[in-house]
Amino acid sequence: MTNSNFPKDFLWGGALSACQAEGAYNVDGKSLTIPEVMKFNEKNDRKVTKQIRVNWEMIEEARNDPDTVKYPKRRGIDFYHSFREDIALFAEMGFKVFRYSISWARVFPGGDDAAPNEKALEFYDQVIDECLKHGMEPLITISHFDTPIVLMDKFGGWYNRKLIDLYVNYCDVLFNRYKGKVKYWVTFNEINMSVKASAKTLGIIDYDAPNYEEMLFQGLHHQFIAASRATKIAHEIDPNNQIGSMVAYFTTYPYTCKPEDALQMQQDDQMKNQFYLDVLNKGEYPYYSKTYFKNKEIQLNIEDGDLDSIRAHTADFVGMSYYNSMISSSDTEQLELTAGNVHSVYKNPHLPANEWGWQIDPIGLRYTLNLVYDRYQKPVFILENSSGFYDKLNEDGTINDPYRIDFLSKHIEQMGLAIADGVEVLGYTMWGPIDMISSGTSEMSKRYGFIYVDQDDYGNGTLKRYRKDSFFWYQNVIRTNGAEL
Repeated sequence: MTNSNFPKDFLWGGALSACQAEGAYNVDGKSLTIPEVMKFNEKNDRKVTKQIRVNWEMIEEARNDPDTVKYPKRRGIDFYHSFREDIALFAEMGFKVFRYSISWARVFPGGDDAAPNEKALEFYDQVIDECLKHGMEPLITISHFDTPIVLMDKFGGWYNRKLIDLYVNYCDVLFNRYKGKVKYWVTFNEINMSVKASAKTLGIIDYDAPNYEEMLFQGLHHQFIAASRATKIAHEIDPNNQIGSMVAYFTTYPYTCKPEDALQMQQDDQMKNQFYLDVLNKGEYPYYSKTYFKNKEIQLNIEDGDLDSIRAHTADFVGMSYYNSMISSSDTEQLELTAGNVHSVYKNPHLPANEWGWQIDPIGLRYTLNLVYDRYQKPVFILENSSGFYDKLNEDGTINDPYRIDFLSKHIEQMGLAIADGVEVLGYTMWGPIDMISSGTSEMSKRYGFIYVDQDDYGNGTLKRYRKDSFFWYQNVIRTNGAEL
C-alpha cells in the first residue's frame, strides 16, 4: 500500500503513560496512585470489559503491601531507570514526537505540598532533554489515569473544588519548568472515561451514594474549569504552547437503518463523546447535556466565573484515542456484548476482533476524523491507536508480528485518506510503542509495542528489550512519511 497524503511536518511517534511504564512507585518520594492498588487478575474474562471498582477497603489493603506481583503497575517496565535506552530505540525508529505523562503523585506527593518534589522534576527534566537530544517533540499529558490517593484522602477527589487550584498550581510548575522545551500538552487523558472509570480519572469512589452520577459530573465540571485555567496560564507563560483536549472516541453506528437506531446512535455519540469535546473546544455546555441533567435530576454547583473561564480558554487542538467502534440500537436484547476500550460494546457483525474481543475498524478512523474536524474546525491529533496481541519471543531473539503491522497499516492508510479529505491532522502517537502493563487488565501479556520487553504477567524476566518485525516496518513508515505501508 502507498499513501503520500501526509504533510512534511507530520508528527510520527508513540505514547506511553507513567503509571503503566515508569515503575519505581515508592522511589524518590512518590506517593501512591489508584493504578498501584489495582491487582492483576489472571482469571479476567478477556471478552468482557469490566472496570475494577476501587474502594477504600482495597486501598487500605494495598497501602502497606509492597507486593509488585499482585500490583503490576508498581513495577511497570522500569522506564524510570531505562528511559534513555528506550528513548534511543524510539529515535532509531525515527520518532518525531514522544507522548509521555508526568505523575502528579511524584511531583506533589503530599497533594497540597508548598513546593514540588525536586527529585521528581529532575527525572522529568532528563526524560524531556533526552527527547530533545534525539530531535523529538515531547508531548506531555498532565494527568493520565493516575489519581494520587492522597488527593482522595484529604479532599475526596475531584468532587472537591479545591482540586482546581491544586491542579492549576501543578500545571504552573510544569509550564514554567519546561518553557521553550515542551510545546504540546494534554490536560486530561481520555476525559470522557470519568463516567466509566471514576476512580482513576476523578478519584471519586462513592458508588453507592444516591447522587453518585451527579458527583461524577460535578467532578467533571471542576476538571473543565481546571483545563480552561491551565490553558490560560499556558498561553500566558509561553504563547507557543499548544494545549489539547482528549477523549477516547467511541465511534458508533446505527445497528440498522431504523430511525430509532439512528436516534439512539446520535444520543450515544452526544453523551459518550461530543459533550466533553463541546465543552473543551466550543467553550459551553451543549443543549443536550442540559436536557440530560434535567432528566437525571443532576444539579451542578456552578459558581460565578466558571462558565466565563470555560468559554474564554478553549483547547488549541482536539486529541483523541481510537481503538474500536461500537453499534447503537433502540432494542439491544438480540445484540451480543464484546470487549472494548474501558467498557464493553455491542458487537458489530461486520468487523473482526483481536484476542481480547476488541473489534477492528480502520475505516471508522477516517469517518471519525472527518466527523470531529467538521464539528470543531481545529487540528486533530491521534494520541492513541493500536491493538493488544499475544507475541512470541523466538529463540533467535526475533518477534514476528504481521498481525500488528496489518492492524496499524490499515489504520494509517485511513488516516491518510482523511487527510486527503481535507482533515488537518497534526500527528499520530501510536499507543504503547514498547510493551508495558495493560491499563485495564494489569497484565503484561497483552502487548502493543514495536519493542518486546522480557517480562511476564508475574514480573518474571530480564526486562531486556527486543525489536519486533513491526519495529522495522514503522521505521520505514516514518522514513517514507507514510508513503510505504
